[in-house]
Amino acid sequence: MKESTEQYFLRIEKTVGRAVNRYSLIEENDRVAVALSGGKDSLVMLETVAGRRKRLPVTYEVMAVHVHVKNIGYETDLEFINRFCNGLDVRLHVIETEAELDKDKNKSVCFKCSWLRRKELFDFVRNRKCNKLAFGHHMDDAIETLLMNMISNSSISSMPPSLSMFSGEFDLIRPLILLGENEIIEYAALKGFPRQMKICPHGNDTRRAEAKKLLVQMEKVERNARRNIYSAMSNIHCGYLPPPGK
Repeated sequence: MKESTEQYFLRIEKTVGRAVNRYSLIEENDRVAVALSGGKDSLVMLETVAGRRKRLPVTYEVMAVHVHVKNIGYETDLEFINRFCNGLDVRLHVIETEAELDKDKNKSVCFKCSWLRRKELFDFVRNRKCNKLAFGHHMDDAIETLLMNMISNSSISSMPPSLSMFSGEFDLIRPLILLGENEIIEYAALKGFPRQMKICPHGNDTRRAEAKKLLVQMEKVERNARRNIYSAMSNIHCGYLPPPGK
């Protein structure tokens, strides 16, 4: 029997809850800052992380942070984001800043914008004394990053579910890590989440696009390739791998 829309929403929330429990991402009395870009990933993350508080005997605080880099060229519907947060009983904090685009000409606009966003988010977390900062990266992001690092950087590394920052000052967490991108797309479509009003003109990541194509090819060999690759990151048999070079 085909699941109803409400059953689908509940299943997605339970998957987020499974990631939270498996990796100890959110615990009693945590202060969680959610990086809310306005894209589908961050909207699904905020709704599931904030919504699950209603059904749990665990108390934790959630606040949303939107960083708007004014001179980059994208535009987000702030009115919708504000209504969205109000509906979840989550306070929205909007930080407006500008990137120094003329500085470090050898670095891309994407690098400068990403670095600035993270700096603003890290400063917010410190000032508000949050102990968790949640990003909306999902399983496909982690797998694609693994492939890119293996191919281009000769390293086996990716996006961990939780990462301690600045000697334990706070943890960077990824509650959507057990969700595939297709699940998030369907959730956002069923909810009717709007697309960003103006997409960033600098957001063309060709390396990640190629990694996505590579994953499609892998699924032709093994239909469960994505989840198998994700599981493989926690199932490493060092005895069957070459030792580090001298």
